Parts: sequence; C-alpha cells; structure tokens
Amino acid sequence: MVEISQAAQEYLRDLLAKQEDGCGIRIFVSEPGTPNAETCIAYCRPGEEQDDDTPVPYEGFTAWLEDRSEKYLLDAVVDFREDRMGGQLTIKAPNARVPNVDENSPLEDRINYVLYNEINPGLAAHGGQVTLVEIVEESVAVLQFGGGCQGCAAVDITLKQGVEKSLVERIPELTEIRDVTDHTMRENAYYR
Repeated sequence: MVEISQAAQEYLRDLLAKQEDGCGIRIFVSEPGTPNAETCIAYCRPGEEQDDDTPVPYEGFTAWLEDRSEKYLLDAVVDFREDRMGGQLTIKAPNARVPNVDENSPLEDRINYVLYNEINPGLAAHGGQVTLVEIVEESVAVLQFGGGCQGCAAVDITLKQGVEKSLVERIPELTEIRDVTDHTMRENAYYR
C-alpha cells in the first residue's frame, strides 16, 4: 500500500513527539481520481481517525489510511530528504489522479473518472470544463460548467448530447444530470 521510508519514519517520529501522546498521522487523497488530486499527510490526534480508516502501526506512531483513498494510495511512497534548508517530506502517489475505477467503485469516483478522462479533454479545446458538485437523491449528478462553457450558447447541446449521454452510457445507474452553472455570466463563453 503506502511505503514510508526509514528516513521519513524518523522525521515523523520527531514531529509527533512534539504533539500530544498518541498522535499519529492520517494519509489521504483530496479530490482523488481528478487532475486536482493531492496526496496529504495530516496530524491525527486520538479520536480523529475515521471508523473505516485502516491503521498501520510503525515504531512510535500509527499511520491511518483513509478507506476511500486506499486504491489511490497504491504504490505511494513517503520519503524524507535532508537538504541545506533542513529537509523535505515528499509523497509520490502515482495512482492518485488515475485510479483503478471499476463498476464497484463509488459513484462519485466513476463520475469524476469519466468527466476528467473522457469529457473534459474535449471541452478543453474550447477552454471549458465541467466538474461534479455533488450527488443528490443517490443517482442524480449535479454538475457545474466553467471556463468557455459558462454562458456558452451551445451549453444545452453540450450537456444533453455530450456530457449527459456519455455519463449515462458509462454509468447506467445515473437517473439524471443537473446543471447548476450561472450561464448569465458570458464574458468567457466560447459561443455567445
């Protein structure tokens, strides 16, 4: 899963020794499966871990791995390198942005995978993108357009014939796609 080098373990032990007893770390990926994915390490004080986190014991501390992030953390490496400024903790997670998404993955992950890997590359040609805002009523994807798609005169065609069609074909349990974009703002629109 996540490899924490000996140098990183020593560095983390020193940091955690300055915190309250029992403080560990929590490793997770914010916005997993998207181009904005970031692998994060945060202090995890006693009681801050989530019920479904996986504890990984190390000498002197526990690393808690967020359940939802585990597949994105596959082959991740945490390392520490000393330099003239003191040193730097680095995290390399090659699967954070491109997950192994399948039909058993959470709905949010599958929607983001289709948006970021199949739909947004085409919209980028017009300076646009679409993002998932939330999932409501268990099967309704609420989307927001940005860039050249916000206020674009062709957004209804893009939504119905492009985005919605692609999402529903790839994720059949979606029952509806809603657009919450304020299309009255037209200054960056590709088609006016």
